[in-house]
Amino acid sequence: MYQKSSLSNGIRVITESLPYVKSVTLGVWLGSGSRSEQSYNHGISHFIEHLMFKGTEKRTAKEIAETVDAVGGQLNAFTAKEHTCYYMKVLDTHLELAVDVISDMLLHSKFSSNDIEREREVILEELSMYEDTPDELIHDLHVEKIWPDHQLGRSIIGTTNSIKQINQSSILEYYKRFYTPDNLVIAAAGNLTHDRLVALAEKYFGQLTGSKYAVGTEIPVFTSSNTVHEKATEQVHICLGTTGVAQDSPDVYAYYILNNLLGGGVSSRLFQTIREEQGLAYSVYSYQTNYSDGGLVTIYAGTRPSNVEQVIQLIDHTVTELKTNGVSNQELMRVKEQLKGNLLLGLESSSSRMSRLGKMEISLGKYVTLEEVVTKIDRTSVEDIARVIHSIFNLEHRCLTTLGPINKAK
Repeated sequence: MYQKSSLSNGIRVITESLPYVKSVTLGVWLGSGSRSEQSYNHGISHFIEHLMFKGTEKRTAKEIAETVDAVGGQLNAFTAKEHTCYYMKVLDTHLELAVDVISDMLLHSKFSSNDIEREREVILEELSMYEDTPDELIHDLHVEKIWPDHQLGRSIIGTTNSIKQINQSSILEYYKRFYTPDNLVIAAAGNLTHDRLVALAEKYFGQLTGSKYAVGTEIPVFTSSNTVHEKATEQVHICLGTTGVAQDSPDVYAYYILNNLLGGGVSSRLFQTIREEQGLAYSVYSYQTNYSDGGLVTIYAGTRPSNVEQVIQLIDHTVTELKTNGVSNQELMRVKEQLKGNLLLGLESSSSRMSRLGKMEISLGKYVTLEEVVTKIDRTSVEDIARVIHSIFNLEHRCLTTLGPINKAK
């Protein structure tokens, strides 16, 4: 059962009780990510996420790790463009320990100069590793071209130059601006009661004060382009993108279905055409990203240089065919069942339940039940898909980015 409360300082607490499991996953969600940064502190959200594990006033980094390992727990975090999450999964008997450890990290981290310098080197190594992973790098290069002058177009990790400029003063300033009660959500799912978590959250987070710094936001505007990044790799990596919708758009479920039709699984049109029928790629898929005021639909494929032109033609042909002939009722029904199956099967753990609770509260400020989601998927019609597909992948809403040994493809 879903329950929501607010602490005396305004932190929202949201829980879902799952009495049939033995675990609890606790997540603390911050409503800020790389979109809250400026060019001078690009990458600072991710930098601070790293520093939260480096020691507090009462625990060293090693003691944090040992405390979690001693109970068989799992502690981790991630930074996204519009939020950051710290989470811990433990047996239900260790719920208070999880609240204690995460609150200690978020409220009492030292951010010492030595830790900042050491972690700066770790992040620069992470950045170098990322540069050597072209099938991941291509996606950042692609978004950078679509939203070139917007915070959403920047990578989360930052650049070598921006990481080198971040210092203790800028870290403390960012922390003070955004790690505030009105910008935090505590979410938990598993074998727990709402009242107990609220009491523990009040005990460990109740002393936090302050208000979130107001950040001006501009709606991202899509920029069409055709960009080639020459790089010595075995494959050419291709991203073809178009406009999507914001996460609260009434069309978001039609986009989910459209994405699954195109490249959402092994039975999708792109996978069947490019991989199964033509053997031109090992990895080919599509995905959609939704933010508070915009979104994207992206098609990815990795292929040998000699196949690039044919793969791009097949992607365009697949989209054009869908625009021209639409989708049959039978195919629409199949994709709806696939989408509902993926959704429900993906929510069989306390971790995934906590993620769904926390992300909805921090992004939408509300909880959407599974029944509502299933109803909206079921109500999506053939006409809805036709309307959506005709509004995207037009010349003014098309961005093609390639990365690899392009000269060999000519």
